[in-house]
Amino acid sequence: MLLPLFPIEVVLLPGTILPLHIFESRYKEMIGECLANKTSFGVVRALEEGIAEIGCTAEIVKVTKEYPDGRLDLISEGRQRFEVLDLDRERSFLRAKVLMVPDEPGEGAPQDKNRALELHKEILALAGAAQDVSAADRAHLSFHLAGSLPLDLDFKQKLLATLSEQQRIHDLAAYLESILPGLRRTSRARQKAGGNGHAR
Repeated sequence: MLLPLFPIEVVLLPGTILPLHIFESRYKEMIGECLANKTSFGVVRALEEGIAEIGCTAEIVKVTKEYPDGRLDLISEGRQRFEVLDLDRERSFLRAKVLMVPDEPGEGAPQDKNRALELHKEILALAGAAQDVSAADRAHLSFHLAGSLPLDLDFKQKLLATLSEQQRIHDLAAYLESILPGLRRTSRARQKAGGNGHAR
């Protein structure tokens, strides 16, 4: 089976929502076929030279707007991780022979999960947002937490390629811990600038 590919400068993680604006004719054709056949497409990170080896299938959840010229706004959601084995350029859009890559069995260590959740909660709070983690999100907690933050793409790609949830949640907790001091400083500086020294 050949999976249609959508190369873009993002890293889609399983279970993560990705809104897309489809405007190029080749991708309007591709998405049209996916909608007609109720099939998924693959989101792969576009690199300076080619594409990443590991991507994630995306299911079209909803078309939110259709334009008269055929452009589309849609909501997609990450489903399954895959490895690109062979590229096919016969169509106007890129397709690939892929291999689905399942996770190794096992969950993250409880202390790593709790640490990642606390750090994630604080980072969201600094941005004025609240944490929302359902029971379903906990199965792949690392993907849910990383997918809800604008993290470095290289780190997200590394996370996507890691087959162990235990390793991912450990790496994520360590990464969030490393970026938190800078985020705290930025938040304090913003509060000072917003105050302007005047009483409110």
